[in-house]
Amino acid sequence: MDTLPGSGTAPDGSALIRVLSYNIRSMRDDRAALARVISACAPDLVLVQEAPRFFRWRKHAAWLAAHSGLVVLGGGAPATGPLLLCSLRATVERTEDILLPHTPGLHRRGFATAVVRIGGARLGLLSCHLSLRADERYAQARALTARLAALDVPYALAAGDINEGPTGRSFRLLARELRDCWTVRPWGGEFTSTPAAPRQRIDAVFVTEGIEVLGCGVPRGLPGVTEDDLRAATDHLPVLAALRVPAS
Repeated sequence: MDTLPGSGTAPDGSALIRVLSYNIRSMRDDRAALARVISACAPDLVLVQEAPRFFRWRKHAAWLAAHSGLVVLGGGAPATGPLLLCSLRATVERTEDILLPHTPGLHRRGFATAVVRIGGARLGLLSCHLSLRADERYAQARALTARLAALDVPYALAAGDINEGPTGRSFRLLARELRDCWTVRPWGGEFTSTPAAPRQRIDAVFVTEGIEVLGCGVPRGLPGVTEDDLRAATDHLPVLAALRVPAS
């Protein structure tokens, strides 16, 4: 596996960051394995899906952040599952949790959003977990691109569980309006579901124009990330992206 760049600041003031997207299935699996995977990826930003959202959800989110060497940035129950974690490199400008229109009989969905500064870069973030139903999923994908634009920042990224692969209508919409980091510069593994025998790419990181993608994929083979931990942590594989965000 090629080496994935780490975090830092480039001579031109741009921020080199690592972004992790991870569906953690409400931390119902091996918590210690989950924290080890996240820690080994050394992320600056973690965009979580299916974070605990019921009894003592704040305590669970705080445990995960503390055991991963991070802090809670936003989201969780108010966003119905999407959660944002960050390293101390990030300075938080603002956060907002967005509830999406609810279809009766289906799980309520939402977005966890934030604007942060890392080094000289100002960056918008959005974590999502789109619907299992195709028509609702497409409406949510459209809402995602609109919400990202509404953050009114020079650069932004969205990541999450799209609940369909790259040939799906909603995934294609996101890849048309944004840039699919795996397609731009693939690194590591491609498929994210399921850990034992992955055959589909339903989790992704997308960025706006101007952000340079240095590598993106499932961190299989990354030092400190073991196959046993990936299988034990949750029912998805994580997506790790290394990005260069211009100073702004």
